[in-house]
Amino acid sequence: MIDFQAIADRVEIEALRGEFTDAAMMRDRPRLASLFTPDGALRMPNIPVEQIGRDEIRAGGERLQSQWDFFVQTTHPGTILLDGDTATGRAYIQELARTLDGRQGLNYAVYHDRYQRTAEGWKFAERVYEVRYLDTSPLAGTAPTAARGSRTGPTGPEHATAGTASAPSFADPASSEQLERAAAALSTNGFAVEILDDAAAARARVKDLLPEGAGVLTGASETLRLSGIDEDINGGGRYDAVRPRVLAIDRATGAEEIRKLLACPAFVVNSVAAVTETGSLLLASGSGSQLPANAGGAAHAIWVVGAQKVVPDLSTALRRVEEHALPLENARAQAVYGMPSAVNRLLVLNAEPRPGRGTVLLLREAIGY
Repeated sequence: MIDFQAIADRVEIEALRGEFTDAAMMRDRPRLASLFTPDGALRMPNIPVEQIGRDEIRAGGERLQSQWDFFVQTTHPGTILLDGDTATGRAYIQELARTLDGRQGLNYAVYHDRYQRTAEGWKFAERVYEVRYLDTSPLAGTAPTAARGSRTGPTGPEHATAGTASAPSFADPASSEQLERAAAALSTNGFAVEILDDAAAARARVKDLLPEGAGVLTGASETLRLSGIDEDINGGGRYDAVRPRVLAIDRATGAEEIRKLLACPAFVVNSVAAVTETGSLLLASGSGSQLPANAGGAAHAIWVVGAQKVVPDLSTALRRVEEHALPLENARAQAVYGMPSAVNRLLVLNAEPRPGRGTVLLLREAIGY
């Protein structure tokens, strides 16, 4: 006998999975959150992210999509196993994405699902996202609409015409000519400068520059995290890492010790918010705690800089901080700390008066904010 109810349930669950992909593609986070039960969970261990309840799922998704330059997800039918008013299943997905800070790639993944029949129909009780394949090679294509915040040129709608290319965004890697101009100006201003191909080359070079056992402070930097440099320094045991020592100190009773540790390490390794073609580095901070070491408190400084951070001049660098870096850092701070970020302190390094102190590793690839 044909089980028409089972057929209807399968059709509705498949429609639910299609609705999820459509809501994600259309950036309709309230609709996406409504596809879950009130206490439903969206878990992405690879990121890692865990959102429980519709409010968290909506807010977390809005933070994520604020970082996208473009995002495409296609879903392929998988299994559905019915068990009365509950069911389990799997759906298979392919995604293409690029974020405003230049991270990009292709992945194939699996959603492991639990479904629940409700008065409103079938809903997700849980979706667990498992990446099975990831390729972070640069994508050949681009989004057809202009990205937020251009590096140069007019940006207002009065300058836009159909069929013309948009001005480069603050997420686009600088050209070889821009990198060379920035490197020459930095060198003239007293910085040691090296142009490297990618983050892997920078990771190896940082190891060459840091003596084993040296006291090293790392800045709070997505560039260092994504490149693996942060883990090399703070988790490898090769150096006298300052940041783990700071995190182990009680902030209520050890504020003075923390201040001294952060202010004058032997080495500081960090990134910057922007580097200008006129030879300046710009760092932004909410608390200002990491700025003294960069300004001159550290005996030696190493800055690892993605190619998208090169801008023509200081005024464009300030725009890059406000229009590009701050929104991305704000989204990260909300997700990690539950509170917004702010540009409360700005440090501009126009020159290095102590020869040999500061080294800038300029990368040909985009990484970080």
